[in-house]
Amino acid sequence: MEELNSAVDTLVHGANTLFILMGAIMVLAMHAGFAFLEVGTVRQKSQVNALSKIIGDFAVSCLAYFFIGYWIAYGSHFFADASTLSENNGYGLVKFFFLMTFAAAIPAIISGGIAERAKFAPQLLASFLIVGLIYPFFEGVVWNGNLGFQAWLNNTFGAPFHDFAGSIVVHAMGGWLALGAVLMLGARRGRYRDGHVVAMPPSNIPFLALGAWILTVGWFGFNVMSAQTLEGVSGLVAVNSLMAMVGGTIAALLVGRCDPGFLHNGPLAGLVAICAGSDVMHPIGALATGLVAGGLFVWAFILTQNRWKIDDVLGVWPLHGLCGVWGGVAAGVFGSQAAGGLGGVSLVSQLIGSLAGAAVGLVGGLLIYGVIKAVVGIRLSDEDEFQGADLAIHRIGAVSPD
Repeated sequence: MEELNSAVDTLVHGANTLFILMGAIMVLAMHAGFAFLEVGTVRQKSQVNALSKIIGDFAVSCLAYFFIGYWIAYGSHFFADASTLSENNGYGLVKFFFLMTFAAAIPAIISGGIAERAKFAPQLLASFLIVGLIYPFFEGVVWNGNLGFQAWLNNTFGAPFHDFAGSIVVHAMGGWLALGAVLMLGARRGRYRDGHVVAMPPSNIPFLALGAWILTVGWFGFNVMSAQTLEGVSGLVAVNSLMAMVGGTIAALLVGRCDPGFLHNGPLAGLVAICAGSDVMHPIGALATGLVAGGLFVWAFILTQNRWKIDDVLGVWPLHGLCGVWGGVAAGVFGSQAAGGLGGVSLVSQLIGSLAGAAVGLVGGLLIYGVIKAVVGIRLSDEDEFQGADLAIHRIGAVSPD
């Protein structure tokens, strides 16, 4: 009997390790989506830079999270011997891999907002500081109960802040960090002239669409496998993600009047918003969450670009920042039993937690990019920006001249 129990334990640990490893690989693949979404949106003279930033930021983020961030968030480190690290089929290591891909999404989100005018090395430094310090601070508060914030919400309002897959912890954090970075950088050269917006259309709609599709597919690993064990996996999360994606697409199609840029970002808006409550909502609530998110993205993108003159190139603050906050609040609305959800959520806790994530992100973005701007500078010269980041930084264009 003892040998049987041991064999069963080994099988369970192995299955859970494989499960979360597949999730990590799917979220890793999403970074190709970030890359192609940015490549397709920016002008041709910045395509190489977009690709280089995403993979460079990923590598730097991995090191920052391995040596600093994971320890801040969870109090765990990797300085034990290999035999200790490989216990339970190395589940602890693969869990780090999975959560690291979440952390690395933060600089990938920011990259889209600051595209076409940011220096390369200072951005890598910012990514290291954000993933090593700012992001894991809030991640640990929400997902590991650090500093007693969740306990206070639970005792005061009857439930802790619920963010199953990161509408706030990942997406809102990334979006509000990006807003701080964009404000520090300023608009692209020539974007606004005499108070009017100068059109800088996407360079490659097929690449933009490809990036959106890669992100959409990978998102089901992002959401479903946030359960982190086979025992916790739920088909409800998968269908809710699907319905929110569809809702976001339909809303962006209608509000955006068939514009392909809005249309392909619509499903992403819905998926951002559903992360928080995907495990507690009814699918109809998820559809409503996606519909609001898709419309919110289009409306806020136009507002920031045209009225407020904030040059957020890919609209990452509306997409991740605002839709992420909406997702945190929506979990408190549609996750309640009164709205057909599973319950166990508090609307007040969701409001407080969502606003806290936005505040940490914005202050962190202004602080990190403000200090780097003051010390080494964060923006390309006018000449380099006019020439394009590809030639100015990487000495090669996306397409070789004939």
